[in-house]
Amino acid sequence: MNTISRFALLALVASLAACSVLESDKIDYKSAGKAPSLEVPPDLTQLSRENRYAIPGNAVSANAYQAGAANAPSIPTAVLNMGDVRMERSGTQRWIVVNRPADQLWEPVKDFWQENGFLLTTDQRNLGIMETDWAENRAKLPQDVIRGTLGKLVDAIYSTGELDRFRTRIERSPSGGSEIFISHRGMQEVYNNTRQDQTVWQPRPSDPELETEFLRRLMVKLGVSQEQSKLIAQTSAPARTARVATVDGQPVVQINENFDRAWRRVGLALDRTGFTVEDRDRAAGVYFVRYVPPNPDKKEPGFFAKMFSSSKTEAPLKYRILVKGQGEASTVSVQNDTGAADTSANAQRIVQVIADDLR
Repeated sequence: MNTISRFALLALVASLAACSVLESDKIDYKSAGKAPSLEVPPDLTQLSRENRYAIPGNAVSANAYQAGAANAPSIPTAVLNMGDVRMERSGTQRWIVVNRPADQLWEPVKDFWQENGFLLTTDQRNLGIMETDWAENRAKLPQDVIRGTLGKLVDAIYSTGELDRFRTRIERSPSGGSEIFISHRGMQEVYNNTRQDQTVWQPRPSDPELETEFLRRLMVKLGVSQEQSKLIAQTSAPARTARVATVDGQPVVQINENFDRAWRRVGLALDRTGFTVEDRDRAAGVYFVRYVPPNPDKKEPGFFAKMFSSSKTEAPLKYRILVKGQGEASTVSVQNDTGAADTSANAQRIVQVIADDLR
C-alpha cells in the first residue's frame, strides 16, 4: 500500500472510529518486540509503524496450569490455594506476598507475562528481576466497522499512541516465602512540531490501576479465584506519611513505616520512577542503583525527562539508596558509590522523586 492510499484509508477509519466506544475495561496486549528500543533516549526515539506486534503462545488458564503441573513430577509444585497468597497495600502501592520459595515462583511468573502477550527483555533470575518489552493495549482501539471487517489487513495503521512495559521483582522474605512487586512505566506518542507531521515518544506517569490489575491476574495464576482476587484488589489502605527533610546537612525521606514496609515501598518507588536497580542487600537496607542526572542546557519535554537526562553522552551515575528503620519510622537517604553520604543536587532530586511516589 503506497503512502497516499495509506493515509487516505487512515482518514476514513478515523472518521468512522470517532463514533465508536472504547472498551476501556479490557486489557489486550500484543508484543511490540520488533520496535526499536525506547530506553535511550526515551523521548526522542521514533517507533516503527510496521510489524510491531506478535502474540507469543496461547492463553493458559490457572486451572490448566495447575493440571499441567500435576503431570510434571520432575518440576517442584507448590500447593495452589488462597491461604498462601495475599495482597499487601499502602495507598496506591500494592504487592503480593506468597508463602512459597522464590525458585518455585520464577517460571510461573515468567509464563504469566507470556500468556498476557508480552516478551521479556530482562530475565535475571539471580537478581529476581524480569521486565517486559514495550507493548500496546489493543483493547483501547475503537472497534469500528472497517477494522471489524478487514481485521489484520488494516491493523498496522491503528495505534492508541501509548505503550506500556512492566517490571517484576521477586524478593525472598525472612520467613522463607516471597514478595512479588509489579511496576508500570508508560510512553505516549505526541507531535513535536506545529505542523503535526512528526511524532516522538515521551514518558508518561506510571498507572497504579494497571499495576493492581496485573497483580490481581497474577494471584489468579497462583491459585486465587477470580471472585476472591477482585474483592482483594478493590480494598485499599491509606498511605503513610512521607516527607523530605534534612538531617545533618543531608536530604532524606522520612516515612512513618517500619523497616519491612519501608523497604518494600522504596523498592517499588525506584522501579516505578525509572531507576535501574543493579543489586540490593536487604540485611543492610541498601539498593544499588544507576541514575542519569538532568542536563540543564537541553530542552527536555515530559515530566520524567525533566528529572532524568536523555543525553546519550552522559554516563549514568551509581548510587546507594539506604533505608534505615527505627521502630515504626524509617529514613531513606542517598550514598555515593563508595557508601559515603551524598549531599549533592542529584541526591536532593533522587530524594524528592522517591518522596513524591511514596505520598
